[in-house]
Amino acid sequence: MIKLSDLHAAQSRLKGVTVRTQMIEFPLCAEDPRRLLLKPENQQPIGAFKLRGAYNKIASLSEAERQRGVISYSSGNHAQGVAYAARALNVKSVIVMPNNAPLIKREATAKLGAEIVLVGPGSDERKNKAEQLAAQHGYVIVPPYNDEKIIAGQGTIGLEILEDLPEVEAVLSPVGGGGLISGVAAAIKLTNPKIKVIGVEPELAADAQASLRQGKIVQFPAEQVSRTIADGLRTQSIGSINFEHIRAYVDDIITVTEDEIRQAMKYLSANPSTVAEPSGAVATAGFIFHAKELPQTKLNVAIISGGNIEPEMLKALRQ
Repeated sequence: MIKLSDLHAAQSRLKGVTVRTQMIEFPLCAEDPRRLLLKPENQQPIGAFKLRGAYNKIASLSEAERQRGVISYSSGNHAQGVAYAARALNVKSVIVMPNNAPLIKREATAKLGAEIVLVGPGSDERKNKAEQLAAQHGYVIVPPYNDEKIIAGQGTIGLEILEDLPEVEAVLSPVGGGGLISGVAAAIKLTNPKIKVIGVEPELAADAQASLRQGKIVQFPAEQVSRTIADGLRTQSIGSINFEHIRAYVDDIITVTEDEIRQAMKYLSANPSTVAEPSGAVATAGFIFHAKELPQTKLNVAIISGGNIEPEMLKALRQ
């Protein structure tokens, strides 16, 4: 389990590397007594929060480890985070990606200098391939979420929310493998346990909710999770380290439908500063469409985890 000192150390490493994203008020209808501020991680250099964890992990490696090169497995945003961080730190990077990853993410990862290896759509497939290549070539694995350095890096978002809005009552975060919500929840609860932390994930990939409800990690089949439009949340199960943090610090996990995700994306696309990819819109979707499942709080924050949306999808939303 990470400590506040781990979060502050990560914050120091990330200074001058990541953007300290400024929260933006989301316009709610006049009848809604609540307020929602958005934490726009779509404004990071790679268009997503993943740079925080990836850079914190690679920057923490010894010189000997960096010389071996790093390898990771990702459907897109973590791939870009690792590639960006590795290039900044002059480290070779190899990324195992699913063959159904959005082209915009594959191309962006390649442009950042990473070597890309494509496998099938299952999250276990890419993890197994990365482990095989790491054993073969000596690469250091940079996991997408099940790692304390990754969790601490993502948790710097929680520190920033608290510094900028200490009176916040609830924070909503997307949940895929669990890295983002693990770090954010730790930062929030270790500072002020009264603040509610709510995870949001697609109905089609609700393994984290099932895990929290059942008290054990539940795995979903690749065929099911690959059906969600939220490509960044298609993990088949949360990580074991993430699960410990979620059980300790997360108040609840709710789910959203595919239509709700699309509608939230449409609302967010009205402001160029808050354009979100499907995964990035789920927390906002949860807030808008599932008020009855949420704590009765007035001041809330939803994290936009990424904005790497295919141009055709964005165009279709706005029609």
